[in-house]
Amino acid sequence: MLSVAHLRNLIAAIAAIAMALLVFAMGVSAQNTVESLVQPDLLSAAHSKLEADCSNCHKAFKKEAQSSLCRDCHKPIKADIASGQGFHGRSDIVKHSECANCHAEHKGRAFKQDKLSPVMFDHNLADFRLDGGHTIVACSGCHVAGKKFAAAPSTCFDCHDKDQPHLGNLGKDCASCHTTSNWVKTKAFDHNKTKFKLLGGHAKAACLSCHVGERYKDLPQTCSHCHGLQDVHAERFGTDCESCHTVDTWKSKSFDHGKFTKFKLTGAHNTAACSDCHGAKSTSQLPTACFACHQKQDVHKAQLGPRCENCHGTSAWRADVKFDHGKTKFPLTGMHALAACESCHATPAYKTVKATCFACHADKDVHKGRFATNCASCHGTTVWKPVTFDHSRNTRFALTGVHAKTGCYACHSATRVTSAKLDMACYSCHRKQDVHRGAFGLNCEKCHSTSSFKGAVIRR
Repeated sequence: MLSVAHLRNLIAAIAAIAMALLVFAMGVSAQNTVESLVQPDLLSAAHSKLEADCSNCHKAFKKEAQSSLCRDCHKPIKADIASGQGFHGRSDIVKHSECANCHAEHKGRAFKQDKLSPVMFDHNLADFRLDGGHTIVACSGCHVAGKKFAAAPSTCFDCHDKDQPHLGNLGKDCASCHTTSNWVKTKAFDHNKTKFKLLGGHAKAACLSCHVGERYKDLPQTCSHCHGLQDVHAERFGTDCESCHTVDTWKSKSFDHGKFTKFKLTGAHNTAACSDCHGAKSTSQLPTACFACHQKQDVHKAQLGPRCENCHGTSAWRADVKFDHGKTKFPLTGMHALAACESCHATPAYKTVKATCFACHADKDVHKGRFATNCASCHGTTVWKPVTFDHSRNTRFALTGVHAKTGCYACHSATRVTSAKLDMACYSCHRKQDVHRGAFGLNCEKCHSTSSFKGAVIRR
């Protein structure tokens, strides 16, 4: 004899079969009507217009097709997933989940589908990673209320156009002078990279003393344009002020060859006869570059350029050689200062030598490229050993707890890398130790410490 429970199950099964046969007989239109009658609850307000036709989001007997239908409607999300951009394109959870796992439906009009918390959101999964001052800015500082988060601007100028005092005269590449750490404190601008190098008194002048009204382009570069009012000679000597005056001081010095020409006579030049340089016509104008007169004595075959004075003095062409290596991109310190020039410069073409440690010391790299090619980050020029690298001072990842006792290669295991930087997130190294399987997110440090991975303390 059947129990009451078995009898109820039998009746429910017969009813389901009868309903299926009825739907089949009545067609698709009737099927939608029946499905709407048995739906768990109303759709959310955003999807309410789709409620009349269940096939908008469902395929009969094909539950796995639902996410495909979602993406067909939400084309921007579909594009992000395909290109690996945006949150949906970067998140591993999205890659291995169905849409309904995060965006549930049939829970009423007021149900909010978006479960992401702005406070807990990992901005590294977005197209714009936060660093410097951006990490402490409130979300509302960039994301306008009522607009999609993905619609936030991603260039400096889009957000800071009202903060910059340059009236747009310096373009929109704010990052060329400003950093994300401090907007007010700018990078040191190298005026020598422009067509007008700042020397002498110019180097001490305030920017706005020349760039009046935030004008930076197409400024005159001749002395007379700026110092015309200071010309007590009333242009009797022309407008070539630098023929007598220097950038160090406006007042001129005693009359000599160096004062009224661009070529001051020193060393052997001071004892040479005028005709040695000027020939029979002592008033003829001559080039002032060393190379113009001493080209035949150039053993470097012009490979070091025409500025002979960078290395040679005027006292003696061979004996008076005083090159200041500190003026190059590679100042000599430690053992480099004691090395003979020929130990690095095998030929007179000195500029062919690369100014990187790795170029000379690649054969001594026992790390097999694990720390890229920036030897100077750990090694000094005084002695090759010991290593002076301070992980807490030289990186943004201070070694604490067990990390401080761990060997370098435990984390820097890859060889021949182009950059020694590693992902600083706990999860990037301890993914396999995550017994929670991502259920508590990726921020392990909220519960675990570096002293021991076992045991947890929930921090609020």
